[in-house]
Amino acid sequence: MELDTRSVTSEPASPMNSPEKGKMEVSSELSSPDSQSRDSGFFERGIKTVFSIRKSIRSLKKEREKEDTGTWNAKRLLRTLRSYEENKPTICNCVEKIVEICESIEAKPLSVMEINELIQKRQLLEAFASIKLMEDETISGWDSEKYSDNPQEFVRKSKDVDLLYNSITNAIQSIVEETLEDPTLQPTMLTSMVTLIAREEAAHPNTDNAARPGSDLLGRPRKWREKWREAINESARKRVLKAPMASRQEGTSWLDLHLHFLQEHLKEDLLKIKSSVKKCYPEEYQVCDTYVEAFHNAIASHLQELSQGPLDFQELYTLLDWVANTYHSELFLGHPELKPEVKTENLSLLLTPADWDKLKNDYIASAKGKIKSYFGNILRLEVTEKWEKEVHSEEKENLYHDSLSFDIQTIIGQHVKLSGAISRSLETKMLELCMAELLEFIPRFEQEFMAWSTAQDSPIFVPHLVAYINSFHDLVSGLETAFKVNTEELQKILAALTRNFTNIFLTKLRTKAQPLLKKILTKNWILATERPDSLALAVSQFSEHLQHMREPLGQELLHEVHKYVVKEYVAQVIKPRWKMNRETRQQASRKMSLEAAIIHNTLIDQGSDADWLLPAINHIANIIGEKKKDKIKAYVKELCQDYPDIRKEHVLAILALRGLGRARRAAIFRQARPAQGSPAGGEGSTLFAEIEVPVIVSCF
Repeated sequence: MELDTRSVTSEPASPMNSPEKGKMEVSSELSSPDSQSRDSGFFERGIKTVFSIRKSIRSLKKEREKEDTGTWNAKRLLRTLRSYEENKPTICNCVEKIVEICESIEAKPLSVMEINELIQKRQLLEAFASIKLMEDETISGWDSEKYSDNPQEFVRKSKDVDLLYNSITNAIQSIVEETLEDPTLQPTMLTSMVTLIAREEAAHPNTDNAARPGSDLLGRPRKWREKWREAINESARKRVLKAPMASRQEGTSWLDLHLHFLQEHLKEDLLKIKSSVKKCYPEEYQVCDTYVEAFHNAIASHLQELSQGPLDFQELYTLLDWVANTYHSELFLGHPELKPEVKTENLSLLLTPADWDKLKNDYIASAKGKIKSYFGNILRLEVTEKWEKEVHSEEKENLYHDSLSFDIQTIIGQHVKLSGAISRSLETKMLELCMAELLEFIPRFEQEFMAWSTAQDSPIFVPHLVAYINSFHDLVSGLETAFKVNTEELQKILAALTRNFTNIFLTKLRTKAQPLLKKILTKNWILATERPDSLALAVSQFSEHLQHMREPLGQELLHEVHKYVVKEYVAQVIKPRWKMNRETRQQASRKMSLEAAIIHNTLIDQGSDADWLLPAINHIANIIGEKKKDKIKAYVKELCQDYPDIRKEHVLAILALRGLGRARRAAIFRQARPAQGSPAGGEGSTLFAEIEVPVIVSCF
């Protein structure tokens, strides 16, 4: 505070002393060590002077008109304060104290420096009384045209009054700030401050007239109650910013820790306000509400600033969760010990709708990369921990099981649940995001799996294929049940994946079976150098895993395997070959029947329901090994009845294998051809229609 140094030596002379003597005493006071420890005795001596002034006022009227008006002003201030006391009660007996102060003001007002010392010592009531006397004296001097010859003196005194009032304003702000920072702050300091505010409001009641004529610094309300409220707001702002906050480089949980410190420290502040600060104020101040609103606004401003900075996925969620779930909870403003004084019903939104929406949109945008990364980690673990290490799939309730579905549903479930705890709209957006990322992930997973299975012949290929088909089926039903989500698009993608998996399965099966199928009816095969169960064993290595696939997919695929083996077997048999004699044909017939039985029984035992495929190979074996022409005709007729899709070319090729001539073959076909019937396997069960007919060589 800048003060005019002339104020120290230019105070009005006392009516009891000469001007020179007054100057000497003021100078003596400023140079004396005792002036730094002036106590209430100063004011006790002053009351005698007040009474003396009242007795001699008439005799000294002319002498005082140009020199001092302080006593008249003291009397007027005392009358004003006593009138205020009668109409408005105060607290902690402070009315009596201010009356005593006013009554004990010496005839000689204090200097600016002395008043400033009182302010620095926080003796604000005494300081205010002196400043008010100085103000009234200056106003009276202006009214009596005392300063007509020296207007600069009036300006100087006005500035002194204004600066001193500003010093008290600063002191009020300091007291408010220290209320929460200083644990040793005495309640009497707060009650004195409240009394001071009340006295200022009583001393400057006319708020419509902002200033006295001649100066805009005198007579105007100081609005200390508003300054008090502003000080609380500033104190709250500083308290919020004071919460420890580490940098992102110092730890990934820096924001979570910062918000935790913030709520703990401010909760302690609010508890202190409720327990000790509130009782120092009149009810009209609504201290708890004022502090809560101040903290609320300070936190809102702080969070708005935080939300504008670069935040990652976890930090965005931490901020959203704190605002939505922690702020009003029992962890902070809703703490049981703060009730009922701390009310939150009328608080404004902590973040504006625009800032809140931005925060949610940033969170969803950040979640997109996070969900994609999680799905990528699932695929990476499948490759490194299962495929490369050739870990067999687990079996659960006779079905091959993989954690794929569980992992995906867990990721989606956790993020949807956490988002739902913040808001319903965020939950919906998160579910939509997860589903979109899932639809992109499945084709990527399929591509990786097929590339791996093509690159090497692994014994765990079929078990994992079965497990994945099972898992994706579980995934669809799980998502529908847990999230009521529309899985139509997902089912289309999974249907395509299942077809592709089935095709690659059949391709690998052909790779295993074709070398054995090509040996059928060769000399080595007829001479029994090949085991009759070789083909069945090769096929069963694949087909045995299908019994662990969820129905009806497992049985449908096993049916495809059964049909494929029989169809390819027949296709190999009817190919043109070297001419066999009777004995060779009978050997071939017996072996065909044996292999047909082994293949059929193996696949039926594994769960195939394609009984209609068994007669095909047996009919051909009977035709090849039969001696009598009439029985051959009967076997051909049975073959045509069981498989209506068989064509003339197929029959002629089989009869050629039997060694019959062209004319005989044609005659038998004409006689044996039955009326068109239903296929042995029912509607849609065809076998020969898918078999390519070879060209019959002339030697046959």
